[in-house]
Amino acid sequence: MKLQSHTITQGRDRAPARAMLKAIGFTDEDLAKPIIGVANTWIETMPCNYNLRELAVKVKEGIRAAGGTPMEFNTIAISDGVTMGTEGMKTSLVSREVVADSIELLVRGHMFDGVVALVACDKTIPGAAMALLRLNVPGVVLYGGSILPGKHKGHDISIQDVFEAVGAHARGKIDDAELRDIEDHACPGAGACGGQFTANTMATVMEMIGLSPMNTASVPQVDPRKDAVAYRCGEIMLEAVRRNIRPRDVCTRKAFENAIASVAATAGSTNAVLHLLAMAREAEVPLTIDEFEPILARTPVIVDIKPGGRYMAADVDKAGGIPVIAKRLLDGKYVDGSALTVTGRTFAEEAAEAKETPGQDVILPFEKALKPRGGIAILHGNLAPEGCVIKLAGHDKKAHQGPARVFEREEDAMAAVTDNRIKAGDVVVIRYEGPRGGPGMREMLGVTGAIVGAGLSDSVALLTDGRFSGATHGFMIAHVAPEAFNGGPIAVVEEGDQITVDANKGVLSVDIPEAEMKKRLAAWKPRDPRYKTGVMAKYCKLVESASEGAITRA
Repeated sequence: MKLQSHTITQGRDRAPARAMLKAIGFTDEDLAKPIIGVANTWIETMPCNYNLRELAVKVKEGIRAAGGTPMEFNTIAISDGVTMGTEGMKTSLVSREVVADSIELLVRGHMFDGVVALVACDKTIPGAAMALLRLNVPGVVLYGGSILPGKHKGHDISIQDVFEAVGAHARGKIDDAELRDIEDHACPGAGACGGQFTANTMATVMEMIGLSPMNTASVPQVDPRKDAVAYRCGEIMLEAVRRNIRPRDVCTRKAFENAIASVAATAGSTNAVLHLLAMAREAEVPLTIDEFEPILARTPVIVDIKPGGRYMAADVDKAGGIPVIAKRLLDGKYVDGSALTVTGRTFAEEAAEAKETPGQDVILPFEKALKPRGGIAILHGNLAPEGCVIKLAGHDKKAHQGPARVFEREEDAMAAVTDNRIKAGDVVVIRYEGPRGGPGMREMLGVTGAIVGAGLSDSVALLTDGRFSGATHGFMIAHVAPEAFNGGPIAVVEEGDQITVDANKGVLSVDIPEAEMKKRLAAWKPRDPRYKTGVMAKYCKLVESASEGAITRA
């Protein structure tokens, strides 16, 4: 093997570097082996990434057993669930870029021969994948795993139920004691949010696109089997180095299409559109937002999972895991089985080893599909010339028309919902929350959860240039582009304007004459950025449209 780490560790001139590495216990023998960076997103601010320290130990054991030398390093993570509904949520999407940048810097600086990235909360998963695709050194993504379900009144609950309980409480549907009971029992331990929310959607994507070995992601974080999964990922990493299997060999156009099909089939998070676009840019694979729609439209929903279904992410594991989903899609000819995976085997070879639990009804056959098309769709129209994403899972509604209720930030919309000022038929418009306008494109689970909890999910639509949590369900439209901050049409919607949303026709429009739209846009004046200094100001200057994945460009 030709190892780039030898540039750092070998030869007379590298004696000072070896001296420093020997100070912390590395030997000449260690430094002659492939050096594998173990990128850890462990953090003590949330349950999602909480056990990653322990899993890193097992990853490193696997690396050593396979003939490599691990070197662990840290990057950051922001909890979407903890920061939701506050100014702090604006940092979440920004953190995706910081995760990618920091992994890139460590690997370039120390010239690692490969990387195992331990991820869990939403943005750490695409952030790690983006870094691997930039660097194009052999790499494996290891998902820490889902949280186990909580219990309330004898049934499974998740963080989604807590957000919806806030809305129910505001409407007087539950009392203080019940709200506290839901709060106290929704999250029973370590692991990422427990439905097919963004973390589990992107974990599914990592297996389906080939960066994670199959049958690794769906094992819950606190399950004793996770140690063996981590150890195996360390071993696979060394084999990828030996065989020179690189992320761009894996993440081809057909692999991206496989990943999109998995998002459709599992009624996954709208954030997957944003993250897959960003990953494609890093992989230099041509992919536009409009190319999602044919795949979403032809792929039925076959996984009965929250937020729109009955089961939790842990139930997917009990049913046989993500390989069962892969096998279903392969047998149905919805994916390309020839795509390479990080193991060196094809998608079809990996999926062939799926072991479905007899009698399970979580992952359904196509003849029993829950929906004839995927759980999200791409819309266009005079309100979204560059496109937007609508969530279709969890309800049968496809169209809505009603008066705009316009809010310049999430907090104002949340107050309107909890104060009972939003009525059936309304279209809640939340703007200046886009990639630049927020900045950071906040998720709106607080508002969407409150709408559902208030019993308005079937009668109210919400649209925003911000994002939604994967736990969001209801008639919700996000990623409206161009965003308000950039002078997109959403910036000139006025209170009472009639908004039409038609998922059947793929349309999002405001019902005003074209001349009136031009007049309003001509009169629109740009706003000053909300942050003048620091990382948020830098991000505002560098970030591109949601229709481009909200990536940062110099």
